[in-house]
Amino acid sequence: MRIDVFTAFPEYLDGPLGTALLGKARAEAIVDVRVHDLRDWTTDRHRSLDDAPMGGGPGMVLMPEPIFRAVEDVEPPRPLLLLSPAGRSFDQRRARELAAGDGFSLVCGRYEGVDERVAKQLCDDELSIGDFVLAGGEVAALVVIEAVTRLVPGFMGNERSGDEESFGAGMLEYPQYTRPADFRGSRVPPVLLSGDHARIARWRRARALRRTLERRPDLIGRDRTPEERDLLDEFPAEEDDR
Repeated sequence: MRIDVFTAFPEYLDGPLGTALLGKARAEAIVDVRVHDLRDWTTDRHRSLDDAPMGGGPGMVLMPEPIFRAVEDVEPPRPLLLLSPAGRSFDQRRARELAAGDGFSLVCGRYEGVDERVAKQLCDDELSIGDFVLAGGEVAALVVIEAVTRLVPGFMGNERSGDEESFGAGMLEYPQYTRPADFRGSRVPPVLLSGDHARIARWRRARALRRTLERRPDLIGRDRTPEERDLLDEFPAEEDDR
């Protein structure tokens, strides 16, 4: 998979893109992430990317010409996505859609935003990572890249990890524990020490279901199937506190 990022601050991305699983995946050519400095396509000696808003107002706006020139020269993989609070929400479903393709590209906004002609005439869509405003799109780019690339085959050592995580099955992930079994008087749920893998699997699904109902009922609604009701009855909420 190839991912191209267009940004005014490429150094912002250097560290994260070379770290941990993502850095390893890039080194092993599982993913190809290319960062482009928009200032390389400016035409003045100050390498200016922004100008005052037309019609007045505070702040500065990224000019269209350097962005158009950069994209036309690079010919990056499509879709080309503008990271913007005005975009449609990025979620796990969208991450899976992007992971199923051969690549995509991201344009990072800055300052008061990007000239609207970039969004309408150059980019294929806009993405938002949440209902809040950042100083720029670089953080959002990292969020999208990490969420997508970890779904690419070969990225994670254990391919099942992506299936059992939050949102992988439409629910939040079940609680996780590791050693020691007793930490300062708080014990790991006994079922996890039982060796009964079928029962452990049922417990995990029950806990994922209960956690989602309590914290994110919007993901699954409140109507339960008979099987799900049986699971919740089999593993009461207070059982883990014994």
